[in-house]
Amino acid sequence: MTRPPTAAQRRVIDAADPVTGRLKGTEAQLAALVKRGLAFRHPRPPHDHFLTPAGHRIREAPPEPSAPMSPPAPADSGVFAARIGGEEAPPSGPARTREVHSAWQGLLELRRMTNPDGTMDRPCAWERTHLVQAAALALEAAGHRPAVGTDEVGYRVRATPQPEAVAVRDPDTTALRACAATLQKAGWQVSEHGEPRTGARYVLASPRRV
Repeated sequence: MTRPPTAAQRRVIDAADPVTGRLKGTEAQLAALVKRGLAFRHPRPPHDHFLTPAGHRIREAPPEPSAPMSPPAPADSGVFAARIGGEEAPPSGPARTREVHSAWQGLLELRRMTNPDGTMDRPCAWERTHLVQAAALALEAAGHRPAVGTDEVGYRVRATPQPEAVAVRDPDTTALRACAATLQKAGWQVSEHGEPRTGARYVLASPRRV
């Protein structure tokens, strides 16, 4: 693709579901994105449109310098983010539970659509480029408790210097191993380690490829 998307196309791309890449727009807008290789039409009813990997890259890239800058989205704009642990005043309650469940189901559908063999028991390309969010979503969807603020109780998912690996920490060893079991069931390779200086246990998790 040599030309950037138009302002209208960029708005459609930016409004895509952050997990599944599902698009909403007019038939003409969606058809134009398909023609440019930024979206595809699902072959099964209701024939929704979704971002391709190229479309996801456009969505995650900053706007062109010449384009007018949009105001930042408000905190309550509805963009979903899994709890990685350590957030202050995180969302909770029945509405949050429904939102997490919907996001997890959407991620499973994304696996089915984008994994070459259509499997849903192995992480997909989106998860490999959003490791912390993907692992946190698996944990939150399974009901594990994230840490709140500086609270010592609960899991924390963090990036590591290792490629395609996140670290999961929880001072409760039983809870930590339960997190490891959840990630393993969700298609991640896990291993438990100890900090050299403190001996604190943590789990390294990487998306399984086969």
